[in-house]
Amino acid sequence: MFHVSTVQQFDLEKTTNLIKHAEHLRAAKRADILHRLSGSLVATLFYEPSTRTRLSFEAAVYRLGGQVISAENARENSSSKKGESLADVFRIVGAYVDAIVIRHHSAEELDEAIAYSPVPVVNAGAGSGEHPTQALLDVYTIWREIGRLENLSVAVLGDLKYGRTVHSLLRMLAMMQNISLKLYYPQSLSLPPDIAAELERAGVRVEHAASVEQALRGADVVYQTRIQAERFASVDEACAASDYAIHAEHLMILPNHARILHPLPRVGEIDPAIDPDARAAYFRQAENGLYLRMALIDQLLKGELS
Repeated sequence: MFHVSTVQQFDLEKTTNLIKHAEHLRAAKRADILHRLSGSLVATLFYEPSTRTRLSFEAAVYRLGGQVISAENARENSSSKKGESLADVFRIVGAYVDAIVIRHHSAEELDEAIAYSPVPVVNAGAGSGEHPTQALLDVYTIWREIGRLENLSVAVLGDLKYGRTVHSLLRMLAMMQNISLKLYYPQSLSLPPDIAAELERAGVRVEHAASVEQALRGADVVYQTRIQAERFASVDEACAASDYAIHAEHLMILPNHARILHPLPRVGEIDPAIDPDARAAYFRQAENGLYLRMALIDQLLKGELS
């Protein structure tokens, strides 16, 4: 059984194949691909709020001719409220469907329970751990916007401690050739030590910027993140989460070929005045998520991921 639980399951070859398949499905006429998941049923179980991830996964299944059953706010509106274990949820729901897409508040609980599912499970974001399909669509976006996945200078701003999108993306970038990172973050929201160690072992050059301006200067890709106040452990962390926004005046520093990415939602960390600029790629990035997830679900249900 192949479950999508971490980006570490995807090497450069698998990622490139997924991107190629996403491009194929993107270019196809809608009527020509409606048969691909005909007869398949996918469950989406979301224990935390989601807009882009849940809807893009569900749209991906429908666009390929499959069907979806869904539990939104499952932490409150399912038998989990009564104390049912996630392992039992997988056993039960897995008897009804061909695959499960889940967002969960605990990375540890998901890791322990996933082995009990009789069908493939896709991690759609787990606590402050990982968000593998977000990283895959981020890499897809970099490839579409910049035209390469190597020899990149990437600036990452904001919450590096709790940002699961950052954790997954940095692990993916560590697989690429000649990547340099510039990180700018509140001191209390620095990278977890295990991910910092992985980057060092992979030979990724890491610079700690002292300002937004320093982080942006010379960057090919800027990855801005939301400060995840809902995961803060203390008031001090919340107080440290200011002054990491990108404003319109920062565009003068950013190279013309550069692109600004954000996993969304944004809550003040990117000035809306930047939106019309060609370097603002975050809405195109969200659209790319549909096609990447179409490719992933298609390959997963056809047994082409292993």
